[in-house]
Amino acid sequence: MKLMKRVLLIAPVLLCCVGCDQLTKNIARQGLANSEPISFLNNMVRLQYSENPGAFLSLGAGSPETIRFWIFTVCVGGFLASMFVYLLVYPHNSKAHIISLSLVIGGGVGNLIDRIFNEGRVIDFLNVGIGPLRTGVFNVADIVISCGIVWFIATSSKSSKRECTESFR
Repeated sequence: MKLMKRVLLIAPVLLCCVGCDQLTKNIARQGLANSEPISFLNNMVRLQYSENPGAFLSLGAGSPETIRFWIFTVCVGGFLASMFVYLLVYPHNSKAHIISLSLVIGGGVGNLIDRIFNEGRVIDFLNVGIGPLRTGVFNVADIVISCGIVWFIATSSKSSKRECTESFR
């Protein structure tokens, strides 16, 4: 696939992901930061403001600030930049792979923006569950990253099966 076609696939995905993530975080900051959690659907969905210094589900939140900076800001930023360059340079990615990895990059950039401008913390505000079974608090970027990873794995396994089947013919 030509570079311009790849850019036209990647750019809207990144803009939508980062834009939606930052918009919802801004709304959460303004509407939830100093309030009690808001529940919907018999408490299945809960909106509650939280600032997470760690990774997904607060992994690494207790690590020293310097280590968190180097891992969650510098290393993640480098990884996202590398993934972006890979999508631009490698011409043999399928459209599904380009879009799925663009989702991962878009969500990662959304959280990276928080870390850079919010003293190393990511704004989280969504919590779902039934009764005592609840998720951790997360955000739109986390959803987008998860969807991108699942889509990438699903399309990778399909293409791997197809390649195996074709090699035996």
